[in-house]
Amino acid sequence: MNGAQAVLESLKKEGVDIVFGYPGGAVLTLYDAVYQMKFPHVLTRHEQGAVHAADGYARATGKVGVVFATSGPGAGNLITGIATANIDSVPLVCITGQVANPYIGKDSFQEADIVGITTPITKHNYLVKDVHDLPRVLKEAFFIARTGRPGPVVVDVAKDVFDTKFDYKYPENVTLKGYDGQYPTDENAVGKVAKLLTKAKRPLLFVGGGVTTSDTTPLVRKLQEGLGVPAVSTLLGLGCIASETEGFLGLAGMHGSYASNMAIQQCDLLLCLGMRFSDRVTGKIKDFAPKAKIVHFEIDAAEVNKNVPVDLAVPGDLRASLPLLVAKLEAMDAGFRSQFAPWLQHAIEMSQEHPFGYVPAKGPDDVIHPGELVEQVSKLSSDDTVVVTDVGQHQMWAAQFYSAREPRQFITSGGLGTMGFGLPAALGAKVGKPDQPVVLFTGDGSIMMNCQEFATLADNDIDVKVIVVHNFILGMVGQWQRLFYHHHYAQSELKGKTDLVKLAESMGCKGARLTKASELATKLPQLLQEKGTVLIDVYVPEEEDVLPMVPGGKRLDQMVLGKGEEK
Repeated sequence: MNGAQAVLESLKKEGVDIVFGYPGGAVLTLYDAVYQMKFPHVLTRHEQGAVHAADGYARATGKVGVVFATSGPGAGNLITGIATANIDSVPLVCITGQVANPYIGKDSFQEADIVGITTPITKHNYLVKDVHDLPRVLKEAFFIARTGRPGPVVVDVAKDVFDTKFDYKYPENVTLKGYDGQYPTDENAVGKVAKLLTKAKRPLLFVGGGVTTSDTTPLVRKLQEGLGVPAVSTLLGLGCIASETEGFLGLAGMHGSYASNMAIQQCDLLLCLGMRFSDRVTGKIKDFAPKAKIVHFEIDAAEVNKNVPVDLAVPGDLRASLPLLVAKLEAMDAGFRSQFAPWLQHAIEMSQEHPFGYVPAKGPDDVIHPGELVEQVSKLSSDDTVVVTDVGQHQMWAAQFYSAREPRQFITSGGLGTMGFGLPAALGAKVGKPDQPVVLFTGDGSIMMNCQEFATLADNDIDVKVIVVHNFILGMVGQWQRLFYHHHYAQSELKGKTDLVKLAESMGCKGARLTKASELATKLPQLLQEKGTVLIDVYVPEEEDVLPMVPGGKRLDQMVLGKGEEK
């Protein structure tokens, strides 16, 4: 077979059931193989849409997302999506075309050094110039992408490699110098954690995206239940502990709950599971968790002590360390629940006294408040609904007011904060989970960045409910300009002539608009039950802030509360 056919055979052996992509000159032979072999493929309307779709698919399913793109501008359009996946530890294999071997390095038509460009934003990458290397490289690419701390791998393939015939054999094993994908835990360190718990009075669980990635949610829930301690979450950890769980205080950090941030500042033992201490979580680093011994369960050694100095590191995979910790604690039979009961009650009371809030609509204005909108969608959604967000104020409102119930059901761009992520990621999530409802929260800024994917949704009969939190401004930019730049809305207002309902309809999707709070009860339920993709354009006040908020450089307990307390 030729190299193109070998690529598809290799994908089959890796269990790949769908590819997202966009054809072009350097990958025409690959796409001819897709045609002849009837390989499942979703044609997006932009390469960035393809890579975000593969990302959403990977986050929703836990599988490796796969994307195809041609050389030069095609591969270049993947860059934002690759960087998004890299910082959030999402497994992708991006197969790109490169100009043919004789033309490499000569500034040939549609040539770009994609390996060089993507080196800082991938877990690994390859340039394949010999067809005989192709099976080994693909085997390695999937192994690297999915093992350890997952991430994106780029495989750039010279055009003539796709055309060349050879005797194909896919390797059974991977042998890489210096990397075997194994991350054993330190049993001695786990034992020290158990001892720290016996001495603690105010321990707190801090759940990160690594719990989602490692599929260790049942263990974390068992740990929290067994100890009877409060828990908080990073943005990417939402859903790992169900929102209604006693003692779960919600999102922590810049727009986290009062109770979460205060619990971090008051605890005497902070157990951090699969998180990297992002600046959006820590606030002023030197004053982060000042009373606590910090324990960091982490698979990536480079993350330990990178941002926050820790008292004890527990290296290795959570799939190894957490069962060991749970077993040790159960064997101790130390009466932890009664030991920590006063602290748990204190945390619950803080949460009850200072909930996330909004001012309910009153009087003839009948305006829709974003928190009210998200809360209503949450009430109307089934337990298996997958929620996807874009980036901005709506993202934070979704994190605050949507009751995330399970892991892999709250999908968002965390570390990179990529506007335009939402629509294609929701598309990919629905492809990966066709039997589960998918709802996207986006903004009138974010939705325009990859709005062309409404055509992909319509043409493939993919059902996503798209809720635009429409405040006629780049919401988070406007909030900062309001608070710190004297209301100077420099190039952030979106008061043009675009009709988002007509935009969606022009590409074959349904559209509707809500402008009154009463319509959340009269129209929203029906719209969420419609078949097919529906854009629901929801007008909300322009100058509504996401609160609480920890301003840059401040401690977590120096929150701006404002109307965030009012409900």
